[in-house]
Amino acid sequence: MKQRAGSKKALRRRPAQLGDLIGPAIKPACRKRGFASVDILALWPEIVGARYADRVRPIRLIWPRQSSQDSLNPSETPSATLLVHTDGPTALLLSHETSAIISRINTFFGWAAIGRIKIIQKPVPQKPVRPAADPRPLTEAEERRLDDQLGTVENDRLRQALKKLGTLVIARGEDA
Repeated sequence: MKQRAGSKKALRRRPAQLGDLIGPAIKPACRKRGFASVDILALWPEIVGARYADRVRPIRLIWPRQSSQDSLNPSETPSATLLVHTDGPTALLLSHETSAIISRINTFFGWAAIGRIKIIQKPVPQKPVRPAADPRPLTEAEERRLDDQLGTVENDRLRQALKKLGTLVIARGEDA
């Protein structure tokens, strides 16, 4: 039922998910690189596993040219070549496991979409790691309480290590 412009009831909309907003903008770029959808890029870590998730980047799917007489049936469509970037040591490992990776990707697609993986040795940019924030200083009461708890520890190195750990735990509010 449509709401009229003058209606007193406000239209309630649920917040849009980020994927729903970005998807239409990314699709043309993915199609240009041979990817029919963004799913393989978004689910890449789940497809290839933790070993290759951050070290291997899918770049392009290269589909063989088809004549107009070729069937559109996926089971009869020739397989594509997946072009990936990775560093040298990972390329060596990946080259030994290409058949398993191809099998995982084809399982994802539901048909033999990938027939070959072409590995280009090129550094893969790593995701930036945020430096840990410095903990807040403890109050005098918190400092006294921690010192009281560590008073029975005789080993100085152990006491200092436990004090450092305790300071971090209390500063983050994880002592509750």
